[in-house]
Order: sequence, then structure tokens, then C-alpha cells
Amino acid sequence: MKRIFVTGISTGVGKTIASAIIAESLEADYWKPVQAGDLDNSDSHKIRRLISNPRTSIHKNAYALQTPMSPHAAAAIDGVRVRLDLIQEPQTGNHLVIEGAGGLLVPLNDEHTIMDLIRPNYKVVVVSRHYLGSINHTLLTLELLKRKGLEAFLLFSGDEHPSTEQIILKKTGVRALGRIREEPAFDRTLVKAYARQLFPQLDSL
Repeated sequence: MKRIFVTGISTGVGKTIASAIIAESLEADYWKPVQAGDLDNSDSHKIRRLISNPRTSIHKNAYALQTPMSPHAAAAIDGVRVRLDLIQEPQTGNHLVIEGAGGLLVPLNDEHTIMDLIRPNYKVVVVSRHYLGSINHTLLTLELLKRKGLEAFLLFSGDEHPSTEQIILKKTGVRALGRIREEPAFDRTLVKAYARQLFPQLDSL
């Protein structure tokens, strides 16, 4: 069964929409290990609204923190410490999509970052969105994954920006899975359409 970890080059680049599309495409389970803030409208809630297949299960967060901040800071406000040993992959016989928080080096505590949640058998999908500085952020993310020996793939988010995307692909040799375009709004119908479109690439992971 596939284990796909979805990370981004920064916050707000489209990880949750990407996670919904991947989960819908593969009829995979979804798990957000650490949620910080928006507990009444969390990423798990959003995924539930966007998924229409009958097979996907949404697993409980290992940590649900009250404040929309870096997990280490949000945990401190809640009077807890995020412990890596308490973040255990849920038991499932299905494919599993795991969504990170922010980028790879977002701290969970004084020692660990989001990167430490990624196991050697995970395939990593990096969501890259164009903005000033995004080339640097994308290259740094992919370089870190490469140094850790992790297999990474790119999923572009937003409208096409050829010069940016071409230089990223040329410098890294990483395979691009496709693009999630800028849309007025995402609903189940649109997520399903992207899921069908991206299925050949996602199924090959």
C-alpha cells in the first residue's frame, strides 16, 4: 500500500487541496498528524467536505493544538510537548495520504521537525506554488529530501509560470506529477475531476 507524504515549500501553498485530490484519486485514507489552530474547521474537516469516494477514512490527529502557530509554539501555549514517539501512523490496509504542517523544517519541539515524521518508505509530494522566492524554497526543500534519501515528486499549484518551473525541473531532475490550477473555489466535483486527471501519475508512485 502506498504511503504518500504531502509537504509544501511554505505555508498556504495548497497542501490540503493537493491532499484531497490525491486521497480522492487513490481512494486513500487521510491523516494529518499535527493540526495547529482552526480546530472547528481543520484540514481534516476540509478533506471530509471535498472527498466523495466511499472508501477514504479520515484518521484522528495525533495532536490537535489550539493556536495557529508553529506546532512547537502552539503546544507550549496548550501546556504540552509534541512527542515524536506518540505520533504513530494509523493502522489501515488502505493507501494513506499524510499531510504535513507548513514546510519540512517547521519545528515540532526543540529537537524534531516535520521532516522527522517522514519514514523511509514514504513517497513525498512537494507542493510548489509560484511567488517571489519560491524557486529558492523549492530547491532547498528538494535538496533536503535528496540528502535524506527520500523519493520526492513535484506538484505545481496555481497558474503556470514556465521559467520558474523549467529551472526547478532542470536543476533537480525531479518528476512533476501535474498541476492544480488557480480555481475560484474547490468542491467535490472539481476535486474528483482533478483526481481523475492526475490518477495515472499518482497510481505510478
